[in-house]
Amino acid sequence: MNQAAVQLPLPGFEQASGQWRSDYSGQMAGERPVHNRSGIEVQPLYSPRDWSGERYLEDLGFPGQYPFTRGIYPSMHRGRTWTQRQLIGLGTPQDYNVRVRRIIDAGASAISLLPCCSGFRGIDCDEVDPVLLGTCGTVVNTTDHMDAALDGVPLGTISTAMNDPSPFTLLAFTLGVARRRGIDWHNITGTSNQSDYISHFIANHQFYRLSLPGSRRVLLDHIEFCRRAVPNWNPLSVVGQHMQQAGATPAETMGFTLSSAIQYAQDCIERGMDVDDVLRRFTFFFDISISFFEEIAKFRAGRRIWARIARDRLGAKDPACWRFKFHGQTSGVDLTQQQPLNNIARVSVQAMAGILSGLQSMHTDAYDEAIACPTEETARIAVATQNILRDEAQLCAVIDPLGGSYYVERLTDQMEAEVEAVIARIDAAGGMYKAAEAGLVQTMIGESALAFQEQLETGERKIIGVNCYQIEEDSTIPPAERPDPEAMERHVERFKAFKRERSQEAVGRALDALARAANSRGENVFEKVVEAAEAGLTHGEMVGCLRRELGFGHPLIVA
Repeated sequence: MNQAAVQLPLPGFEQASGQWRSDYSGQMAGERPVHNRSGIEVQPLYSPRDWSGERYLEDLGFPGQYPFTRGIYPSMHRGRTWTQRQLIGLGTPQDYNVRVRRIIDAGASAISLLPCCSGFRGIDCDEVDPVLLGTCGTVVNTTDHMDAALDGVPLGTISTAMNDPSPFTLLAFTLGVARRRGIDWHNITGTSNQSDYISHFIANHQFYRLSLPGSRRVLLDHIEFCRRAVPNWNPLSVVGQHMQQAGATPAETMGFTLSSAIQYAQDCIERGMDVDDVLRRFTFFFDISISFFEEIAKFRAGRRIWARIARDRLGAKDPACWRFKFHGQTSGVDLTQQQPLNNIARVSVQAMAGILSGLQSMHTDAYDEAIACPTEETARIAVATQNILRDEAQLCAVIDPLGGSYYVERLTDQMEAEVEAVIARIDAAGGMYKAAEAGLVQTMIGESALAFQEQLETGERKIIGVNCYQIEEDSTIPPAERPDPEAMERHVERFKAFKRERSQEAVGRALDALARAANSRGENVFEKVVEAAEAGLTHGEMVGCLRRELGFGHPLIVA
């Protein structure tokens, strides 16, 4: 742009001493202010008075360099795009295998496995009415089950995310499969996606698994074991998704997540682990809501704050530990049962926010996920959405294309201040563990959820098809997909036969070893979980043993 063009008069602006200043409001008399989901007021126009490049190197810098505001790698998506990681969980292991192989053929570059809710509850498939099994995840209770689920999957070369809360039996089963196939555990890559027990306790109310102290013990053993035996596995994913889907604002979500990461890092340091070795494998998992610019600012601010925390507060010397590596999932909470085809547009907007914010891997929800487990067809559309944004829309051509925007930079600064205020409040409560134990975080999330619901009910915040632009009949709602009941019954019967026919002596020895480890500070509990899985123990048996030894649920919950 030439100098003459720059000096053209603009309404509401005047130039003095080479600097622009403005009293422009652009707001009509009586118009209500606009706020984003974190409560930050959004102005009608942003200008150099809101952000200038005077502190460019300190606040933005360049991709791959501290403070990483613009991205954690020099070339970002221009050099290597994000990993496409579709979350899959349905029916029997054989059902999962058919689906995952087709998803890989459709372009997914990594896989995830979501277990049946019975697995999240810590019980086996023979303890549940078969009609309830496999409707929201895959029934995987043994190493044999995992072997069938991963049949034909290149386990040594593809990254695998296990939605696997403590005591991480899915990873134990996976390592057993790798040993059967002669695959070196050093070649196993992926993430224990649900290892953040604090977020489960707060937002998912998983009091029915292990106690808070028991979960803390197992997680630390899990991290220690993986750093030694499975070095390319990420044993900890700090999950902000649960917090945001429970009702936390985007700013609160980032603050809670970073506070959890601080807690876990400090626990590892107190255990005697090297902070540089541990933080290198810390990852993060977030919800991406439809609040487009707010989400982008959330992640840019989070990157900058984490770099400071890792370097200055936790004392990590290796710049690789300062990198804020995160997976993003488009927000299922934003999806609606009403007019579900509209969810394709919602997911596209959310995915664009994730891409432009510089994520490392992404799952795009299928448009029917507010109704049931996605069908194969809708899952393919979700994968294609990422391919279209990458290859057709060319969103990877420029690194951090919104960097330097008056609005985005001002909003990033504001989100940073909000996030730091949340972290300070958690610090004042004694850290994330104590804040969760006392119910502080739950109270904050509840207040934010109630405020958002009130905005929906008054119409202040609109959702198409829900509180505006409604239609009486909607023929686009797809039928819910359910597992074949006969196939599930056969799966349960085979499982019962497996338990009868295995070596009961080996099972007894493995259970005894697991119990001893739980009661000994000198033994690693997760190492015994891995050994128990190879000895033929089931998921429910291992969880049950650790519940007895390490405590069950919450002190206010009667088992």
